[in-house]
Amino acid sequence: MTDAVFVSRYEKRLRLVQDVLKKNSKLSEKATRHLAVEVVDAIDHVPEARR
Repeated sequence: MTDAVFVSRYEKRLRLVQDVLKKNSKLSEKATRHLAVEVVDAIDHVPEARR
């Protein structure tokens, strides 16, 4: 039996953005993670009606 690991929706969103950044650039893992956090934070501050 395997243990289920909880992954939050926020973490899934970060991973999605980070994967896109890695695929389309030569940035390091650390740099893409930092940018992913910034991008997701910026998107979260856009009013819902404008998304």
